[in-house]
Amino acid sequence: MPSQLTRAEVATVKDMVLDPGLRHMPLRTLSLFAQRTGNVYVSVTTWARLMRDHGWRRPRTRVHPAKPTLGVRATRPNEYWHIDVTVIKPLDGTKTYLHAVIDNYSHKILAWTLAARLDPVTTCQVLVAAGQHLAETQPQSADACTTVVADSGVENVNRAVDATLTSAKLRRVLAQVEVAYSNSIIEAWWRSLKHQWLYLHTLDTTAHLEMLIAFFVEEHNAKMPHSAFAGHTPDEMFAGAAKSLHDELVVARRQARERRLGANRALSCHRCDPPLHEPHPGNHP
Repeated sequence: MPSQLTRAEVATVKDMVLDPGLRHMPLRTLSLFAQRTGNVYVSVTTWARLMRDHGWRRPRTRVHPAKPTLGVRATRPNEYWHIDVTVIKPLDGTKTYLHAVIDNYSHKILAWTLAARLDPVTTCQVLVAAGQHLAETQPQSADACTTVVADSGVENVNRAVDATLTSAKLRRVLAQVEVAYSNSIIEAWWRSLKHQWLYLHTLDTTAHLEMLIAFFVEEHNAKMPHSAFAGHTPDEMFAGAAKSLHDELVVARRQARERRLGANRALSCHRCDPPLHEPHPGNHP
């Protein structure tokens, strides 16, 4: 093609992409810098395409700080809870505040509520509602209490919440202060709720928004298998049900593969069949 890049231009792009001295420049900035210096006049999309086609990787490996890969992990239901609030804006421009409590071990949403304003009383209400699930798990020792992981917002740190935690025999720790990288579980659920469900609908009224949230919570808890549990739902993990599910799925997958092989081997077409030898016309009686 007459307008394609020359080999010298491609080599210049490669040298600048792999140059450690230029690694601090974003790709768009780097393409403009190359034009300013007179090295090569190529658009940023062409730079990206060349990097993708040739597999060039810029020397930008993260060194500090080490990226966290695992936060707090519980060994049983009701050992750790995470409480948080997220803001959802309907079409009328107002703000609604969704409070929720999620169990660390099972990822089950224990309680949630939608409020028109950020109020400490709402945090108390959702904690009391989540406390109803404490009796559903195995009895614990007297010194084993549920730890509630929360951020240091005013809705979580106040006298009303302190009194609720004391009466319910719950212990609070602050995320990013007393526990590092701790609230990622509920923050990931916020993303799933919004991007996989809420933002697929017109959020016109608070009643409609509340109905959508109720549907997704029920689906998440009782119907949607969680990838971290190899097929179990949060309800099953919380209640300790379907313990043989993993072995059943292994057997079912093996049987499905055997049926698939049998069905494919049984297929045939006339093109693959051996040719039929028709008798010579002169041999007919």
